[in-house]
Amino acid sequence: MKPESSPSSPTVSPPSARRRGRWRMTTALAGVLSIGLASCDLAPNYHPQKFLYPEGWEGKGPMVNASPADGAVRSDWWTMFSDPVLNGLEQRMLTANPDLQAAAEAFTQARDVARETESRLYPQVTGAAHMSDNKGSIGRLYNNPARSSSLVYESNQAYSGAATWEPDFWDSIRNTTRMQKNLAQASAAEYAVARLGLEAELASDYIALRGLDAQNAVYDDSIRYFRAAVEITELRQAGSIGAGLDVSRAETQLYSAQAGKSNLIARRDVMEHAIAVLLNTAPASFHIAPVKDVKMHFGVVKIDAGLPSVLLERRPDIASSERQMAAAARAIGVSRAAFYPHITFSAQGGFEDGGFDLASISRAFWKIAVQAVEPAFTGGLRRAALQRSWSQYREMVDNYRSVVLSAFQDVEDGLTQTRQFKIAQDQQQKAVEAALRTQSMTMALYTGGLSNYLDALVAQQDALQARLSEVEVQTAQVQSSVRLVRALGGGWSTADLPGIKQIDPFGPLQYRDLRTPKSVSGIDSHISTLDNDLRGNQASVSGVKGLTGRP
Repeated sequence: MKPESSPSSPTVSPPSARRRGRWRMTTALAGVLSIGLASCDLAPNYHPQKFLYPEGWEGKGPMVNASPADGAVRSDWWTMFSDPVLNGLEQRMLTANPDLQAAAEAFTQARDVARETESRLYPQVTGAAHMSDNKGSIGRLYNNPARSSSLVYESNQAYSGAATWEPDFWDSIRNTTRMQKNLAQASAAEYAVARLGLEAELASDYIALRGLDAQNAVYDDSIRYFRAAVEITELRQAGSIGAGLDVSRAETQLYSAQAGKSNLIARRDVMEHAIAVLLNTAPASFHIAPVKDVKMHFGVVKIDAGLPSVLLERRPDIASSERQMAAAARAIGVSRAAFYPHITFSAQGGFEDGGFDLASISRAFWKIAVQAVEPAFTGGLRRAALQRSWSQYREMVDNYRSVVLSAFQDVEDGLTQTRQFKIAQDQQQKAVEAALRTQSMTMALYTGGLSNYLDALVAQQDALQARLSEVEVQTAQVQSSVRLVRALGGGWSTADLPGIKQIDPFGPLQYRDLRTPKSVSGIDSHISTLDNDLRGNQASVSGVKGLTGRP
């Protein structure tokens, strides 16, 4: 390849002329750069949607009348139940849950996509070098065997560099970058949604498991009572003062209660398996010891629901939807920029020689080019893309409003349930007291021969069902507290979202420590040798087999 410019060429300008030419080119490039930095942002002015809503909650319950110091939801909200086993399980889940770790990696990938887009703002520089040694054939095309030898050797060596840069006159690249960073922020909020959901699921499952322990204690107590009733009916039958029908009825009640307990144990095992999976543990090596004396009084926790306007800042799903809406606004600017010329600057230079004399300036070549492309007619392509961008933005606005309404519904549901379940719990406790009195009196009357066993049997069934229902209502009441905490955001706020400048996973000149990015907003991408240990030996939780051993 012949050099495009050579000092030995008779058309080369004098040194002073060359310096003036370089000065003009430098000035022109500086002007273009300044214009690019002062480019035109074609995205519409974005402002989050404003809503009109009531100033309070309709479903007010006993859990909202607390001082902010006591009732404000914290990030470790599960500690308000004062259960050390639950605290340990939550910490273990946050460390090893695979779904949560996958959500962290999704955030990392969103950060990297934003970095890839932002890299287009910088000049793209490449280098190249090649060396070849070639032998020509005597039978090659257009060769005259009489005038050339049979062996023709040719060699070529060259090294060069090239740079291309697209001045972002219309903020197409910048808006695309901001759009990707907004989407990365949405991914961070989605991580918070996943974390809160897993925290609430684990707490709800654990509360349900303890509720099953409480029901199991009710069955144990009732089975002892029913077994004693069978013995009484058998004694009365042996003394010819009782009928065999009474024995059969007593045995039916006893065996039915035993079957109910067996079914309860199966349900508890399934719930335990679900907890094990949340903790990255194989169910076969996991066991939570049952509690004999279960009191479903985790405490009437005090939760400050705050104002509806504050909820918009405490729900990560609302934040995610809002960031997607902001990204859609930036996409409009990208579509608008497509109507303007696409300008690119490029430069290439190096040395090339048929031998090894590459250092000589006469062997140099260079090329500087400017390219501007403006489609003249596209049949409505760009207009359709712009209209689609506006439609996508309006879709995001509609989705945002839907998410806000769903959030209000979740809080109202939680407040209503905590209030009504507390009322139902008080009422069911009175029903249990009445059922136990009836059971005691009818059994005494039957033992004394003043009543038949059918009355005693009905009273026993009513007492058992009333006690089981009491535990179910107590469990539902505590679980409703978990749902209310989740509806209120679980202590999260928009201040926990990473800022735009924090999205970049590394700097433009960073070439080390690229395997995992620096942690941002507590979202950590990590690889641990313990992740693949499904035996559950990685943490210490008292009372849990697989974490400390069977108690």
